[in-house]
Amino acid sequence: MTDDSGVAAWAALLRTHAAVVPLLERELEQRQNMPLGWYDVLLELNAAPDRRLRMQELGERAVLSRTRVSRIVDELARAGLAAREQDSHDKRGSWAVITSEGRARLRAAAPGYLDGIARHFADHLTAAERAAITAGLTRVLDAAARSRDAPSAPSRS
Repeated sequence: MTDDSGVAAWAALLRTHAAVVPLLERELEQRQNMPLGWYDVLLELNAAPDRRLRMQELGERAVLSRTRVSRIVDELARAGLAAREQDSHDKRGSWAVITSEGRARLRAAAPGYLDGIARHFADHLTAAERAAITAGLTRVLDAAARSRDAPSAPSRS
């Protein structure tokens, strides 16, 4: 059972996300002509080994639904910022790959994105608060990954 402080922390997390993400989206779109979803996908691809991820992996890493990730990769491909490549070993799978133009656009957008994170989020917290949030949310993410990867319990019928 979650106590009141657990519910309050959860509510604060959701409200903060709902308040800050639209600010970041609007600024990135206005200043860099780049939707936040594009930035997120390009960031994940750029950080990946060989700057490429299987579509399934990208869907797990990006903070978007898998359907939305697929749509964004298609948009990025039309804009020349990413490409889809067929998996030579698994014809059912494909890779998303960031292009050199995608890397350049990501680098150009990064300062504005990082500035927005600072102004709308990090600057309002002390170093100790940022460290506590990072540590706590990392534990939650790790637990969620373990739950996702654990075999399902048999249903009781």
